[in-house]
Amino acid sequence: MKRIVIAICILSLGFNAMAQDTATVKQPSIALKLGLLDFKKTNHTDGLTKTAVNFGLQYLQGVSKHIDFVANLDFASLKYPYYTSLKVPAASKNQDYMALDFNFNYKLLTDNHPVVPYITGGIGVGADHFSYYSAYVPMGGGLQIKANQGSFVMIQATYRAEASSLTKMHNAYSVAYTLPLKLRNKKPVMLPPAPLPVDGDNDGVVDSLDKCPTQAGTAKYFGCPIPDTDNDGVNDELDKCPNQAGTVKYNGCPIPDTDKDGINDEQDKCPTVAGLSRYGGCPIPDTDKDGVNDEEDKCPTEAGISANHGCADLQPMLNEIASNLKFASGKVLITKKVLAKLDAVVVALNKYQNVSLDIVGNTDNTGTKKINQKLSEKRAAVVFKYLVKKGVDAKRLSKQGVADTHPIATNKTKKGRSQNRRTDMNAKY
Repeated sequence: MKRIVIAICILSLGFNAMAQDTATVKQPSIALKLGLLDFKKTNHTDGLTKTAVNFGLQYLQGVSKHIDFVANLDFASLKYPYYTSLKVPAASKNQDYMALDFNFNYKLLTDNHPVVPYITGGIGVGADHFSYYSAYVPMGGGLQIKANQGSFVMIQATYRAEASSLTKMHNAYSVAYTLPLKLRNKKPVMLPPAPLPVDGDNDGVVDSLDKCPTQAGTAKYFGCPIPDTDNDGVNDELDKCPNQAGTVKYNGCPIPDTDKDGINDEQDKCPTVAGLSRYGGCPIPDTDKDGVNDEEDKCPTEAGISANHGCADLQPMLNEIASNLKFASGKVLITKKVLAKLDAVVVALNKYQNVSLDIVGNTDNTGTKKINQKLSEKRAAVVFKYLVKKGVDAKRLSKQGVADTHPIATNKTKKGRSQNRRTDMNAKY
């Protein structure tokens, strides 16, 4: 075997001695490969694969004139001979086997020689039916034989050393044919001398090369005028938006829309703030500056709150009127003069139909809880009945008594207790 390898190397060096070294780095190439995996020198369990035919794909790309990177992918069907000591189940039938490795080929000569011996090495991993994985280190050599237009025939033998517990050392032999992803350009065909040039439109481009022989143009555009792709009157060399019709004022681009609201800046009264066309490109106005825009504001000229759709906040007015709704100890009656103050509440509720009212009766802490609860409910009912009598829809009103659980002053003094005997009104929006 050694004599054959030595003879091949001597023969290849003899051929290569006649070649001039004008080599370049190998172009990216792909290769189709046919090979043999040889496990004969490993310890086997009877019946397991000793040799198997494999086929594969390779990707090659030159790193330098003497070094190529190779990605190699093999496919085979075999009974992989695992070490029985590792308790891996013995294969009962051939299974799919795939191996992927990455190598560097060091070439003793450059690619312009007809025959190039090389050595190779790298690292790889095999997958047995995608159930077990075995790492290996491929090492070996081969011959690269030059073919046509950057193609090569690759003859290679490698020893795949064990790099993991499941790996069985084995040899791999292969023949591959590489094809460059981009074929080399052929030598240009020499044309007969051209006849005397004719330039009918006097634009400096002879008619034989002029794509617009009757229209003066430029050499850059093969004798045609500078194009205007979008037909906006601005030629492509001056047009900053050559594929979109525009205006001369904006160098061939459309009128800009700075705020991206669909209204161009020349028609937009607020060009830097996104708005609506019905407001001239400006946002929906907020006339009363209450944070609720006019389209949602039911009181656009009167500052209010968003909870009341931009209308006034009724709670301060309700609190002021409620401050007069005080009761004598143990009583539920209020004077007509005080009740008349509730007319302002009626007016407000008629104006703001979205507002409802929660009426809450309160007591001081004198008396029992049971008595105070009923007393507070009756105090709330006094206000409730008055508002309903004045035309307020009862569905917009709710009433409850909370006895002495919500004091607003101390119950230790007479003055504090008088303030706690009250009825509150809370607006609900």
